[in-house]
Amino acid sequence: MPDKYQFVIQEEKGRIDKVLATKIPSLSRSRIQELVQDKNILVNSRAVKTSYKVQKNDLISVNVPKLKPLAVVPEDIPLDIIYEDQDVIVVNKPQGMVVHPAAGHPDHTLVNALLFHTKNLAESPEGFRPGIVHRIDKDTSGLLMVAKNAFARESLETQLAQKTNKRLYLAIVHGNFSEKSGTIEAPIGRDHYNRKKMAVVENGKDAVTHFTVLEQFPKYSLIKCQLETGRTHQIRVHLAYIGHPVAGDPLYGPHHTLNGNGQFLHAQVLGFEQPHSGKWLEFEAQPPQIFLQQLTDLREKSD
Repeated sequence: MPDKYQFVIQEEKGRIDKVLATKIPSLSRSRIQELVQDKNILVNSRAVKTSYKVQKNDLISVNVPKLKPLAVVPEDIPLDIIYEDQDVIVVNKPQGMVVHPAAGHPDHTLVNALLFHTKNLAESPEGFRPGIVHRIDKDTSGLLMVAKNAFARESLETQLAQKTNKRLYLAIVHGNFSEKSGTIEAPIGRDHYNRKKMAVVENGKDAVTHFTVLEQFPKYSLIKCQLETGRTHQIRVHLAYIGHPVAGDPLYGPHHTLNGNGQFLHAQVLGFEQPHSGKWLEFEAQPPQIFLQQLTDLREKSD
């Protein structure tokens, strides 16, 4: 059965999504906006827009349909597998592919492709992300390690927690640097004003990103980033925070930017210990063609 709520507005003011987010903490503002758009939230028995500002004595009715459980099914989607043994798979994820199913992306994900490739993936507590021990954003390309069994999952997750693995990213960013390298140490949490975004916030989780400047062009730079922690959108948030947002980033960057299919961010190097043998494994994948072509164009403009 769906959840149902009713409220009469007394002293509350502002947009309907903001007001309801305080009254129903279990719902995010983005989820409330979806409910408004689907006419599952009515004001005085009438549908409204997400920009509607509540009025005193408004009767607000909220109907929250139960979300259908995600059914993860194998899909025959090509994979660029860099390495595979009895414990792990290292895959080069293309830009534009979501890592695992979620409410807005129920299929065509990396997990769907992995399940078609092999039946041996470590179970996950949630059920919809078998094998996944870390992730990269949809429009970020590059290397991911995948666990094929419970022992491997525990080993890889421990390495991530203890920061003994290696993760290097390439990024084209806005602006030029006066320094050759640096460290960004700033806590990251959910943005207070937009739940789809992360931000540097006072009570966020510790986050550390090291960067090295590789090349500089008019208005842009190519940098290498090394993650010490792995927070959601960490590189994108940290670089925007210091005034050098990733080029092409639709969420944290400026509107006037380089043309592409999202942010110019690539997970280039991945290193970790093989779960059973303890042998150090390290892999490298070159950026996608659109990234390399953009670098060529920037170099030509610099001449």
